[in-house]
Amino acid sequence: MGREARCVARVGRRSSEGKALLETKELIFRGDFQLAIPYEQMKKVAASDGTLEVTWPEGTARFELGTPEAALWADRIRNPKSLIDKLGVKATHIVSVAGLDDAGFLKQLRARAANVSLGRLTKDSDLVFVGLDKMEDLKKLPTLERTIARNGAIWAVWPKGKPAFKEDHIRAAALRSGLTDVKVAAFSPTHSALKLVIPVARR
Repeated sequence: MGREARCVARVGRRSSEGKALLETKELIFRGDFQLAIPYEQMKKVAASDGTLEVTWPEGTARFELGTPEAALWADRIRNPKSLIDKLGVKATHIVSVAGLDDAGFLKQLRARAANVSLGRLTKDSDLVFVGLDKMEDLKKLPTLERTIARNGAIWAVWPKGKPAFKEDHIRAAALRSGLTDVKVAAFSPTHSALKLVIPVARR
């Protein structure tokens, strides 16, 4: 996920209070009516007096986000971060990947990071990306903690829309393993990612 905010949205004569979400490729609003506006369909994006204005083929929507939030959202829509940037991958990083087979992600990762290990976990990795699909997979977390550098992070990637295995399960297992979650990101249209780190007191 990117950003979210409670706000009033207006489209034509319709007006509703609700939640706006700035996702990787679209702007979503959930209230008395719902909107999902892909960036690629936006013809105009502007921010003025705390209101974000978005024009797309179906009309113009105005989101009363406040200042400076409206301007920030407009900038992020016009200049979206790449997945690798959102995940915090740097050119100097040692990265390990396990249980993930996303060709687009791996291509970006190899182009950015200094060292990428697939399948085999490299000790003192700055980042570890691990695919988790079921409750049994959560047993991997203590081992993964021993793999990352003390100031490193684990990105747990899981499929969306599975009530039997969701973000809350990963967060609870992380806490039991002595890790804490600090960020959620949209990994792909089908997967989300949760960033886990070692608490500062234990580093």
